[in-house]
Amino acid sequence: MDHIIALQHGGSTAPDNLALACYACNRRKGSNIASLDPATGGMVSLFHSRHDVWAEHFRLEDACIVPLTAKARTTAELLQFNSHPRLRRRQLLLQSGRYPV
Repeated sequence: MDHIIALQHGGSTAPDNLALACYACNRRKGSNIASLDPATGGMVSLFHSRHDVWAEHFRLEDACIVPLTAKARTTAELLQFNSHPRLRRRQLLLQSGRYPV
């Protein structure tokens, strides 16, 4: 479980502020609620899994998660969605018919 808005930023442990996250994403996100957009250098809030719609911000191209918006770019960069190990895992899951779920 990950706090979408960290406790130190006023978030709560209520269900609407919790999301499932893998260990790598949880660790990379930490208490961040925003980061720098790699394309513009501007500060952008991160994708909020309770308020934002995945399909409006991302699309899948085979094993790659393609960001469509500044929020998506920023989140994908911070969380390293398309690092080589993650792409490789997704490719293996695709080949076995287990991705996407």
